[in-house]
Amino acid sequence: MAQLLIVYHSRTGGSRRMAEAAAEAARGEVSTVLKRAVEAGPEDLLAADGYLFCAPENLAALSGQMKEFFDRCYYPVLGRLNGRPYAQLVCAGSDGENAARQCARIATGWRLKQVQEPLIICTNAQTPEAILAEKVIPEDQLDACRELGLALGAGLAMGVF
Repeated sequence: MAQLLIVYHSRTGGSRRMAEAAAEAARGEVSTVLKRAVEAGPEDLLAADGYLFCAPENLAALSGQMKEFFDRCYYPVLGRLNGRPYAQLVCAGSDGENAARQCARIATGWRLKQVQEPLIICTNAQTPEAILAEKVIPEDQLDACRELGLALGAGLAMGVF
């Protein structure tokens, strides 16, 4: 059975909820492993057939812990993931585009195949208090995360990617 690896980082809960929603839907289609970025390693990447990366955008960039995951895993798997499918989720306060671009550049270096445009959920957190507060992702936006997880899982299960 094909395996989907979902790697996420979350400080205020938004990205975690997004990753959990995607995993919940994907599990109906394919073996799904959900791991925090700090816990995931090269062996997890090598064991999976496809990936969903989920992180917040912090200060107009990919979150530090997600970037650290990529830094730690990049060279050990370089040249060994070619052609595997991936998608990404970004939890942003206002934009999210730069974090999505950073993740896509890393995935390009690994020669992964993007199978879905990045799904960026904007929380509109603009004040220090809102930025640091626990995030609540509306159900309709979590449904979009579920749809992405379901589509990625189904595609893996059917061998479409």
